[in-house]
Amino acid sequence: MGAKIFVNLPITDLDRSVAFYTALGFTQNLDFSDETAACMVISEDNYVMLLTHGKFQGFSDAPIPDAHTATGLMVALECASRDEVEAKSKAALAAGGSEPRPATDLGFMYNRTIADPDGHRWEPFFMNMADMPKS
Repeated sequence: MGAKIFVNLPITDLDRSVAFYTALGFTQNLDFSDETAACMVISEDNYVMLLTHGKFQGFSDAPIPDAHTATGLMVALECASRDEVEAKSKAALAAGGSEPRPATDLGFMYNRTIADPDGHRWEPFFMNMADMPKS
């Protein structure tokens, strides 16, 4: 039995973040969204909860780090092709994201690193196991 995953992210501007994740192809579940949070659906079992800082601090007593200057989480997002990696990355950049490091091409795997407007890093990737080097 599979488990659902909810990635909870502290964000500074809810509308801007919803627009960013919508550009990536995620949809908003309005049943779990309000003026302090937005539930963005990646797939049937994977979600991103965008939480204002006030809402996020209700779940953690630790300080919220600045994701622009420290990386505490990178979320890899599987894509069906290299072209899909490119399309998602271009859409994310057009929606206010940034690319903190260049693309990585290992032959069997290709990925880009995209930061959302709050600095949280996402890595759309495509992997072809048939091309993976044999050891």
